[in-house]
Amino acid sequence: MRIVNLTRKERENILENLLKRSPNQYGKFEDTVNEILQNVKEKGDKALFEYTKQFDGVKITPETVLVTDEEMEEAYTMVDAHLVEIIRKALKNIREYHEKQVRYSWFDSKPDGTLLGQKVTALERVGVYVPGGKAVYPSSVLMNIVPAKVAGVDKIIMTTPPGKDGKVYPVTLVAAREAGVDEIYKAGGAQAVGAMAYGTESMKKVDKIVGPGNIFVALAKKAVYGHVSIDSIAGPSEILVLADETANPRYVAADLLSQAEHDEMASAILVTTSRELAEAVSKEVDGFVKELSRGEIIQKSLDSYGYILVADSMEDAIETANEIASEHLEIVTKNPFDIMTKIRNAGAIFLGEYSSEPLGDYFAGPNHVLPTNGTAKFFSPLSVDDFVKKSSIISYSKEALERIHKDIEDFAAAEKLTAHANSIAVRFEK
Repeated sequence: MRIVNLTRKERENILENLLKRSPNQYGKFEDTVNEILQNVKEKGDKALFEYTKQFDGVKITPETVLVTDEEMEEAYTMVDAHLVEIIRKALKNIREYHEKQVRYSWFDSKPDGTLLGQKVTALERVGVYVPGGKAVYPSSVLMNIVPAKVAGVDKIIMTTPPGKDGKVYPVTLVAAREAGVDEIYKAGGAQAVGAMAYGTESMKKVDKIVGPGNIFVALAKKAVYGHVSIDSIAGPSEILVLADETANPRYVAADLLSQAEHDEMASAILVTTSRELAEAVSKEVDGFVKELSRGEIIQKSLDSYGYILVADSMEDAIETANEIASEHLEIVTKNPFDIMTKIRNAGAIFLGEYSSEPLGDYFAGPNHVLPTNGTAKFFSPLSVDDFVKKSSIISYSKEALERIHKDIEDFAAAEKLTAHANSIAVRFEK
């Protein structure tokens, strides 16, 4: 990996390079995506099935688009029992973590005749998109379905592209059933996003769409936002390791590569105060790349978006971490908890040398659907909050309103909204 002395100019150059990976740079595909969405909106199932035939090479009909109970049962016979048990263990951790996020309605009644409150209501219908193709990510199935289930969503549907045999990956089906999905549809790509957003003869419209996908899925979600809600526009995966001279270079190298293997646009960055550690990590990385099965992808990722940055001080290193606002941030220092208090921007923070990023991906419990491309400066991980909405509650007695009605009328008059003022005034006409 390249080793660079960290300067302000170098940091600016790196930030500019990382932003090239943003989904906002995918404009050349927008016309294609918009055409697909419009066709699905207008033609419903007909367009959905035609695109499935075109892109996935599979003929789907109204009778076969929905995964059946028989297909579910078959999936369990095809997945190793040990893996099912692991999924259940992970599911328990994920559920328990998200149960702590649950918010409740509240009401504040006072003797003066006022009652204020907030009513928390789960979304009625949510759609979860799950990638197919080369990607099989049962962990993402759990991470997207569980918070919706804990929130109390009435109906959780899932769409995923079928394989050439017209079936869904067995492990995807098992993870979805274990997590509590209600319906699974064999549809992928922008056409599946359109079907969830607009509804078709076979698929009822949802209120929110969550889940990762390729460029076309990301752009489709962006296009339908406002018609339905979405979780985020996910960019390529990324990790930043903040380390000092106490870090184990072999561990750090392995952790960097855990994200670089996702795809060629993934980013892996080490920021350290130790030149010795930097050189040792670079050497370990070179060794691992020769051994790992996705070595070619990893090397391309590192060549484009991989850096080892040597900072003059820990303060400079922390400032850089906050500027990059990485999806995953590992702190491997003598006192990681102290460093953590100075971090403002990160999707998930992993503390200490035994808290490596894959722990969060699979098992610990916190959600691994995280903000990318610097959006951790203003976005949060997927949570129960993403599957509820809040309504304000206001109730005043006549006596309570009478005490303040002139203030409201004067405020409305200042904005020249006489109908607003009149709505209050008519209640106190002589």
